[in-house]
Amino acid sequence: MTEKDKMLKGLVYNANHDEELINERIACKELCEQYNKTSYSDFDKKRELIKEIVKTAKGTFLVEQPFYCDYGYNIEIGENFYSNHNLVILDGAPVIFGDNVFIGPNCGFYTAGHAINAKERSEGLEFTKPITVGNDVWLGGNVVVMPGVTIGDSSIIGAGSVVTKDIPSGVIAVGNPCKVLREIDDEDK
Repeated sequence: MTEKDKMLKGLVYNANHDEELINERIACKELCEQYNKTSYSDFDKKRELIKEIVKTAKGTFLVEQPFYCDYGYNIEIGENFYSNHNLVILDGAPVIFGDNVFIGPNCGFYTAGHAINAKERSEGLEFTKPITVGNDVWLGGNVVVMPGVTIGDSSIIGAGSVVTKDIPSGVIAVGNPCKVLREIDDEDK
């Protein structure tokens, strides 16, 4: 089994000793570099590049520059997606965004994790777990979403939060670690 096979199955793998993974990261990062250097007003070119970088980008979307990811082929963007400047997606596992997702500046979605054991970590071993963001979700600036997290539909994640565990639908959640503050109720509508 190749290191890429292990990565895609969520097993422990070494991304730095697999030529295929290294070459895929280089190719993706070069596309991200092109995207980030494209004139801000050239929306057609930027749209084409995002569709080349990510697995799926539905309907209307806008990804503000700069944007960075590792592979691209594990990212799915739903309809009416918006991310502000400096979005980082480490997509060794799937990162799926529903429809009507809005992301503030300087946010990161990290599917990769590393061994707690220092010897294994120093050998470059890592694992991946998918991230899923439901429909109608708003994430404030400087939010970090960790491996294996699901954020439910219609939830809001407050600025500066570090999301380490699943967040249910229809809530406002904040903090480090991110916790549910309250449900979104009729008075909010």
